[in-house]
Amino acid sequence: MSTSLQPVGVLAPGANLGAYIQAVNAFSILSAEEEKQLAEELYYQENLESARRLVMAHLRFVVHIAKSYSGYGLQESDLIQEGNVGLMKAVKRFNPERGVRLVSFAVHWIKAEIHEFILRNWRIVKVATTKAQRKLFFNLRGSKKRLAWLSHAEAQAIAKDLDVDVKHVYEMEGRLSAYDAGFDAGADDDDDTAYQAPANYLEDHRYDPAQQLEDANWEESNVSSLELALDKLDERSRDILQKRWLNDDKATLHDLADVYGVSAERIRQLEKNAMKKVKAMMEA
Repeated sequence: MSTSLQPVGVLAPGANLGAYIQAVNAFSILSAEEEKQLAEELYYQENLESARRLVMAHLRFVVHIAKSYSGYGLQESDLIQEGNVGLMKAVKRFNPERGVRLVSFAVHWIKAEIHEFILRNWRIVKVATTKAQRKLFFNLRGSKKRLAWLSHAEAQAIAKDLDVDVKHVYEMEGRLSAYDAGFDAGADDDDDTAYQAPANYLEDHRYDPAQQLEDANWEESNVSSLELALDKLDERSRDILQKRWLNDDKATLHDLADVYGVSAERIRQLEKNAMKKVKAMMEA
């Protein structure tokens, strides 16, 4: 079948997956000699037609890889699309002088793009960020022999097989068993269950106008009370509190001791007595 006769819509897996798979399986598989010739034309002459033919001939291989990731609950058409991106990246970087077939070189790029897509979309919260977590995410479910939680011996065996710490095995098992909870109540929830939605008990009251007005009034009242209390202190006590606590450039006990010609301990006592008086007047 001539590739030029394929409708554009058929080669989009999101439109009709069955028709897409049928179309890509109709492309001829390249022989080693044909593949090398096309790869050389692309590598040395930047021939885009050769690149297109290399990509088209390997689309069926992407479908085969994408099917192996069907257990993650994502659309197969989306997995294929991401795998195709990886295939195109591999074709762009393929060096025909390496002596390997394109399919062997491209498998890494195809899987890498599919892996990234799954990690971004499997859950709202990303479940794997480190290298060890990524390895466990894509291998743990296949390593588990039963649906129950892992025993200590099974966790140790998996950790040894994957060369990761056993604590990471337990951590990933917990993440895989968890589920995303909606912030708002579901459309089908009734009055008996809707109140359990986080939106009903995780409200942010910081920008509530009533709360902001109350906070502003409270702060204004405290400032006013503090000013009245300071005015009732003797001049020295007021000066000590001002310089020790209210000025931007705060003085030390020794600085004030030099000013008033007394010991630093005496300044500390005066400060303590002044603060007690201010507190009592503000609470009165």
